[in-house]
Amino acid sequence: MSLSIYDVSVPVLTRGLNILSTYLDKAEAHTKEKGIDPSVIIHARLFPDMLPLSGQIQRASDTSKAAMGRLTGVEMPSFPDTEQTFGELKERLAKTVTFLQSVDRKAFEGSEERKVEMKFGSGPVVLSGAAFALSFMIPNFFFHVTTAHDILRHNGVPIGKRDYLGPFDKA
Repeated sequence: MSLSIYDVSVPVLTRGLNILSTYLDKAEAHTKEKGIDPSVIIHARLFPDMLPLSGQIQRASDTSKAAMGRLTGVEMPSFPDTEQTFGELKERLAKTVTFLQSVDRKAFEGSEERKVEMKFGSGPVVLSGAAFALSFMIPNFFFHVTTAHDILRHNGVPIGKRDYLGPFDKA
């Protein structure tokens, strides 16, 4: 069986977004149990120059949405970065998952060769769709998932490696 760009994007991103949603449930339960103001966790950072938890969730969402546009040409929704509660962050994740799942698998046909241009401070970078998915999209997405995990662990939320890995497909 060969893997398609769809296989390494939509299911992988959906799984990661669902894990983030579970993290938010656990974080909310932790704040209630410990009497912590939820905004303390939502605005927590690992270091002053890093994005807070809310920003990590927003970037994971943005990375997912933008990947669909770059790989297939579909128009992606725009979500303002205004979430201030666990519920709002979970809603953003759910809307992102709904969008990902709305992209037809057929839209990915030929996407491994599609030219993807990204703009960085040092100038534009053009990659094939396959190189974009494997060397930018997946690592960037999991950077934000991992950083969200680390922020939550640093703030005492009881999550671990098993939570990060999430449920396994048994097929």
